[in-house]
Amino acid sequence: MIKKPIKRHEALKPFSRDHHHGLLLCWKIREGFKRNIEPQRIKKYTDWFWETHLAQHFQEEEKILFPLLPQESDKIKKATAEHRRLKRLFENTTEIVKSLNRIEEELESHIRFEERDLFNEIQKTATTEQLQRIENLHKDNFCDNWVDEFWKN
Repeated sequence: MIKKPIKRHEALKPFSRDHHHGLLLCWKIREGFKRNIEPQRIKKYTDWFWETHLAQHFQEEEKILFPLLPQESDKIKKATAEHRRLKRLFENTTEIVKSLNRIEEELESHIRFEERDLFNEIQKTATTEQLQRIENLHKDNFCDNWVDEFWKN
């Protein structure tokens, strides 16, 4: 059975593009390990990605999107808990290989959950005015200018 692509509202597309960059991060981590790249090189990139992109993305989701659903929603609770868990993994400075592997697995799973479940719920329940407000508040501004492209070596 072929799954139809999810029709994403324009207001949520910048968040979905952010998710695409997150999935690419997961792929880059996998490629780095597959190519036997020194874990510290991969960690430097994940640190940069977290500091310049993902931490802000999480904050914007929590501030702009999550309030559109009841805070007692299981989906909101799950997404918020996953944000906390991922933050700890990105900020961990010990057991780097273990943390990178967990980031790769958990970030991909988290993104899939938000895209398939959480965003669909938000699209169903948000008003036109709320979606317009989202569109005005969040723009896609990702720029990957990292010089050490270890995933290509």
